[in-house]
Amino acid sequence: MKRRTVLALEQALSLPSATLRFAQLGWRVIRIESTPHGSTLPGDPNRYIGAEVLDKDRRSYFFAPNVGKESIALNLKERRGQEILHRIVRELDVDIFCCNTLPSRYCDLGIDYETLKGVKPDIIWAGISAMGPDYPNVPGYDPAIQAMAGYMELTGTSDGPPTLSGVPMIDLKAGDEVYAGVCLALAERAESGEGQAIHVSMLQAASSWLITTLPLVDFDCDYSEITRCGNEHRKFIPTNAYPTNDGFIYVAVGNDVQWQRLTSIPKFESVGKAGRETNDGRHRARSAIHADMAEVTRKYSASDFAAAKIVHAPINTIPQVADMDALRHRLTRSVMPDGQQVRMQPPAVERDGLRRELPLPPKYGEHTRGVMEEAGYVRGCEFDRRAVNAR
Repeated sequence: MKRRTVLALEQALSLPSATLRFAQLGWRVIRIESTPHGSTLPGDPNRYIGAEVLDKDRRSYFFAPNVGKESIALNLKERRGQEILHRIVRELDVDIFCCNTLPSRYCDLGIDYETLKGVKPDIIWAGISAMGPDYPNVPGYDPAIQAMAGYMELTGTSDGPPTLSGVPMIDLKAGDEVYAGVCLALAERAESGEGQAIHVSMLQAASSWLITTLPLVDFDCDYSEITRCGNEHRKFIPTNAYPTNDGFIYVAVGNDVQWQRLTSIPKFESVGKAGRETNDGRHRARSAIHADMAEVTRKYSASDFAAAKIVHAPINTIPQVADMDALRHRLTRSVMPDGQQVRMQPPAVERDGLRRELPLPPKYGEHTRGVMEEAGYVRGCEFDRRAVNAR
């Protein structure tokens, strides 16, 4: 696979998660960050979130999404900074430009598709925003979009408040849509020779996952089918988290054959009462079935179910996930200056040539000088301090 060059005006998580996937492929990813303004901390605000694991501008929350990348600091509010950006696009033969700033700022910063297409006609451009270019001034963060797209209404117990997901699902979904869109655009460019613009709306991307709920609105569904139901599945019974004598276990019965398999296990025979043979019948008795299941499971430890031929799983902590046999050798890693290995999330999909060990995330503006010299600027002569922050 040809090594691509990606230039990304990025911050927070949605776009860095996308460009991380490019870095895992071995592509060159250069992140652009803003120059200092007033008393604010320079660059990506996420640099300063979490424990100080490397130094003051490379903290724990910033670490994993930004390994394997370079960082340059440009002031795109200045015309000179935009000229430098355009020269970098041209001289470094940038394949892909990405951003996750407000669409209303694209033209003012000189990063809109038409401008960059004028610099490099076959460039692939991808932008993430809250609601797409039709809503150019709407800011968006994952929790707000989880609320807007109904995710919080679907998450939590039926008698409890709307609840956020435990992971920033919308940020990661938007990032994956950039990754998929860019890969498709590269395939199309190989045939047509033309680039294209990809606009990812976090709201629309999130709503595309409402495949099991949104269509039910037009089927005059009972509202219980499209609101919170805790750990239960709305359709398949019994699918739920059940107590054991040493924690919890999740059991998922997806069809009538699996129900027969469950109730043929001696400890669960008492659950297999008449009228429960079909999923429709089990729906009518769902509360009683959940109570009967819990009465059985709380007598045993989670490990007592290991041999059962039904879909079930212990509810692992994050440290336990990191130590799973199925994942341990698939995790990505980075190495701290003292030699300590830092384990990070695995790649989403296995493929040959993926980078398992990625360099530490860059310091703010660490590669500005080198990238500018690569673009043809002479050391110390053409750097404009208002336009760049060169180390």
